[in-house]
Amino acid sequence: MSKITTSGTWTAVTPAPPNVSGLNTGHVSWGTPAGGGKSGYSFTGGTVEAKADGSEVTLGTFTHQNFPIFGGGVDRFDVDLVVRIRFEEDDKDRDFSFRFHHFETPNTGPNPDDEVDLPTRVSPESVTIDGEEYAAVITGFKRDGEIVNKFFSPENGSNSADIVASLSRVGVPDVVITGIHYKGGVKYTQADEYVEIVNRGTAHADISGWHLYADDPGQNFTFPPGTTLKAGQRIRIYTNEVHAEWGGYSYNSGRAIWNDKGDTAHLSDSQGELVSDYSYGTEAETY
Repeated sequence: MSKITTSGTWTAVTPAPPNVSGLNTGHVSWGTPAGGGKSGYSFTGGTVEAKADGSEVTLGTFTHQNFPIFGGGVDRFDVDLVVRIRFEEDDKDRDFSFRFHHFETPNTGPNPDDEVDLPTRVSPESVTIDGEEYAAVITGFKRDGEIVNKFFSPENGSNSADIVASLSRVGVPDVVITGIHYKGGVKYTQADEYVEIVNRGTAHADISGWHLYADDPGQNFTFPPGTTLKAGQRIRIYTNEVHAEWGGYSYNSGRAIWNDKGDTAHLSDSQGELVSDYSYGTEAETY
């Protein structure tokens, strides 16, 4: 266990929209206001307990000040962030850099919310801990208790989410089951149940032929050939729905898979070796 303290600096916006200001500070902004303020990002760090075992922690809070602007024709651009982490053990600062991809959507139409994505989830920089080399991996935005791959920001306000990350060994994938949404909202079939899996490691994982299963017959899902889980990527396997933004995986089952009272999900590799399991409810008490 290590206590870390984080802070952030926005270092670049490319290609730059008009009126970029605040570079090399914790708050960068851009655009010509169309009645309100400029748009921009801020990062607020903090102090948390972290383990060098891939466990997820809150790296800091990301905020998008989103106001209608004139962008001078530049509506898609990258914004670079350097997160400075101080480790309590040696009181030294290390810098880890990431890239955010911003889409300044039109303010009218069916989807006016701006989009923020993370094309760079693994820091190119690393740190040596107990003789092992580790990098920082962003695994998602946590908002309203849910961790998501992409951040959607409504207009005319400030919208925030925690940045969830891990310290993981360089060059190694780390695939784990992180949760089960076992009580769906769809009556009878609970088609919207899902199991969530994340690669919190620094290397991509080939999960072709891997199996997700419970303890009862007919509850097996096999990942198709050519399936790769990228470093930092989070996917969901639904009972009977298909969501492309979560990988598009589904059991295609007409009945519920996960017991509302308690169950255990297992993930094994193509050789049948157990990789991860996750228990909840009555199973969590005894498993």
